[in-house]
Amino acid sequence: MSKPIWIKHAAQLATLASNIDGPRSKTAMSELGIIEDGSLWIESGVIKAVGTTDELRNTYRDVIDSAEIIDASNSLVTPGLVDPHTHVVYGGSREREFEMRLQGSTYMDIMNEGGGIHATTSMTREATEKELIQQTITRLNSFLEHGVTTIEGKSGYGLNLETELKQLKVMKELQQMHSIDLVATFMGAHAVPKEFKGREEEYVDFIIYDMLPVIAQKNLAQFIDVFCEKGVFTFEQSKRIIEAGKHYGLIPKIHADEIVNTKGAELAAEVGAISAEHLLKTSNQGIEKMAEAGTIACLLPATALYLREQSAQGRKMIDHGVPVAISTDCNPGSSPTTSMPLVMNLACINMRLTPAEALTAATYNAACAINQQHKVGSLEAGKQADIVRWKVKNYQELQYLFGVNHVKTVWKKGVKVVDR
Repeated sequence: MSKPIWIKHAAQLATLASNIDGPRSKTAMSELGIIEDGSLWIESGVIKAVGTTDELRNTYRDVIDSAEIIDASNSLVTPGLVDPHTHVVYGGSREREFEMRLQGSTYMDIMNEGGGIHATTSMTREATEKELIQQTITRLNSFLEHGVTTIEGKSGYGLNLETELKQLKVMKELQQMHSIDLVATFMGAHAVPKEFKGREEEYVDFIIYDMLPVIAQKNLAQFIDVFCEKGVFTFEQSKRIIEAGKHYGLIPKIHADEIVNTKGAELAAEVGAISAEHLLKTSNQGIEKMAEAGTIACLLPATALYLREQSAQGRKMIDHGVPVAISTDCNPGSSPTTSMPLVMNLACINMRLTPAEALTAATYNAACAINQQHKVGSLEAGKQADIVRWKVKNYQELQYLFGVNHVKTVWKKGVKVVDR
């Protein structure tokens, strides 16, 4: 049996604990549950107690000598970060498109020329499971180095049954092989594959009648996602796919209003999606509908930066009562990053979230966006000991010193997996 762990003397322990059940919105996003001179007691990978150093010293006085003691003086300690929107399993890379974009090509220009999602689809179809595992492990290791302990991963670079299954199987294998918890989303509706060009309705039927039954039977995903966008899937097609996914027990998510306003936010609210993603072009009506439905806005500020687009209206969404989460959108074309610390910085700078709101969006609300808040996202007794110690003294400094990886130590289920 492993020794208990006592983390003591944290300058700030941001627990993110509260009595709110479900995602936080408005002023609740600023409630970090901070304990000065904070302390955690961990046994068998689970948090057993949270409090001040003096409180836990008194509680565990008789067994302190048996514990591994971590002095976190002058450090901020938080829950492990949660990334609720990634496309982390894919083959190849697309650095040439970065240069094309700088020369004036748009996202859709590149996609229509056979680049974008189609290029990665070809490379992912050609890659073996072993090759995908090796490439993805490198990315997962980088996520850990940046304080991320749980991520969501989408398929969608197969666009045929064989490769969609391959991506989802790789995620399932990595869940067993890697420290990071990996939550799977089926996204066969990421684009219409080239072989179905001009036969879009047939591809929608193929997803519904050929892909979904197999995905569900093999229990390879918890969520279903669809790219509701001009030139990809229409409002009506997206709704058909989402409703079919719900029939098989998959929880809906929607890529919504990224390039133009297709009323994807309204659709997310209508079908009871747990989250709507991107939302760069969402209307005031869409924001109101999400607030009424409690739909989480999963915002991706690094993607907007990379595409040189105006960021989503994070400040407005929070002020109107929409719970907000943030994510890297790690993918090879529009956001090839694994840095959630940078995403928090950008959420503050470009979307006007406060430092407290950004931390909530990257921990507790992010966990809610992938239905994992019962295990991760806050430091509370009974939850997994997924913890980050930062080389800063408070949460404000974490966002103030931007573009720097301040991670000192990461524990996953009580095991030290990063020590920088």
